[in-house]
Amino acid sequence: MTQTKGLRGWNVAVLFGIGVIWCAGSTQREKRVVGDLHEGRVASLEDQAAAQPTDPARVRELAQAYLDARQPGMAVATIERCPTSLREEPSVEHLYARALLDQGRSREALAAEQRVLARCAEPLPGTAPCSSYLVASATRRADILGQLVQLGIEDANAHPEASGLAYLNATRQVSLQVR
Repeated sequence: MTQTKGLRGWNVAVLFGIGVIWCAGSTQREKRVVGDLHEGRVASLEDQAAAQPTDPARVRELAQAYLDARQPGMAVATIERCPTSLREEPSVEHLYARALLDQGRSREALAAEQRVLARCAEPLPGTAPCSSYLVASATRRADILGQLVQLGIEDANAHPEASGLAYLNATRQVSLQVR
C-alpha cells in the first residue's frame, strides 16, 4: 500500500512536470515588425508603392514611414529594390542616406549624401532642380557624416558622446568682430 502511494506521488509529480514544460514551451506570438502606431499607415503605403513602383513620391513616403517606425533596414531594402533611375533621384538618395545612418553605416551614408550634392550641383537634362531645402539638408548632413567618418564612428547610435562631438564640430559657427 505504501508503495502504491509513493508511485502515485511520482506519477503526479511527473505529470505536473510535463504540464509545466508543455505550457512553457508552447508557441508565442512574435513581436510585430512595425508597431501598432504605424501599422495602418505602413500597410497603406506598401499597397500604394506596389501599385505604382516607379513613382518616387510613393517610394519616399514608404521609406519615410519605415524610418518613422524605427525600421531603417526596411527603408534601405525598399530603396535598394526600386529601379535605378528612381534610386538616383536626389530626394530618394537623401532618404537612403538617412536610412543608412540609422542603420549604423556612416561611410555609405556619406557617399550617398555626396551623390545627392553632386546631382543637385549638376542636374540631369530634363529634371527639375533640387529644392533649396534638399541642398541645405544634404549639405548639413554631409558635414556631420564627414566628421563622424573622420572620427572613425561607423554607428552614431552606439557612440553618442563621439557623435555629439562630431555634430558640434560640423555645426560650429565662427564669427569675426571688426575693430
